[in-house]
Amino acid sequence: MTFPDNIPLLQAFWQDAFNLKQHLQDFLGLDPAALEQRLQQSKQELAAMGHRDFDWNATDQFYSHQVGDIYLFELGAWHLASQDHIGDTLRLIHDHLQGRVLDFGGGIGTHTIAAGLCPGVTEVVYCDINPVHQRFVQYRVEQLGLADKIHCCLGEVEGEFDAIICFDVLEHLADPTQQLMQFHKQLSPQGRIILNWYFFKGFTQEFPFHLDDPKLVEQFFLALQTHFLEIFHPYFTTARCYRKRLYP
Repeated sequence: MTFPDNIPLLQAFWQDAFNLKQHLQDFLGLDPAALEQRLQQSKQELAAMGHRDFDWNATDQFYSHQVGDIYLFELGAWHLASQDHIGDTLRLIHDHLQGRVLDFGGGIGTHTIAAGLCPGVTEVVYCDINPVHQRFVQYRVEQLGLADKIHCCLGEVEGEFDAIICFDVLEHLADPTQQLMQFHKQLSPQGRIILNWYFFKGFTQEFPFHLDDPKLVEQFFLALQTHFLEIFHPYFTTARCYRKRLYP
């Protein structure tokens, strides 16, 4: 099955991931060889740190301070190596986003930038609790000339949104159901929310910081099915699009 690939934001991502490597080099002051080494080592470094330091009672501290710039490299390596998967999430963004958009836990800013490139989107609010991520995405936004449309925040934000995106974040939260219900509160009545999750620590425990408690996972899916209705899309990706269930 062949999907449309003549979408400008998708072509820009496939070309160089929105100039990701150059942005990392310039922001961190690294030469190309040093950057490649850090990208290659990042997954193992982050897993080792997770096994050693991660505590479900102090998740905010771990992600906001302990991981430092290691997570920046790990996310960069993942986005550079997974362009087909990321590309499908960008198709969903192109298809469904408009108005005011929240990117919750936006990481290195790939999806924030894609949202900012959508003609129907008027504002994108990026939020992440890691100050290194926030400064890096602010730098990227300025380099790409999107500073008037994209606003970067450290921590959660208030207000109503016409669309919410949250990729690869929910499995990192001690209570994903609580965050899901906050999304429900912030989403406009006709709004769209695009989510994915990976409630699994990996076959070799490579993701020690992922939630996999069966009771908490079941609680999340019960809330999701009670309060949201899935909107079909044709793409081969784990990301899903929803709207609010509107009861009489």
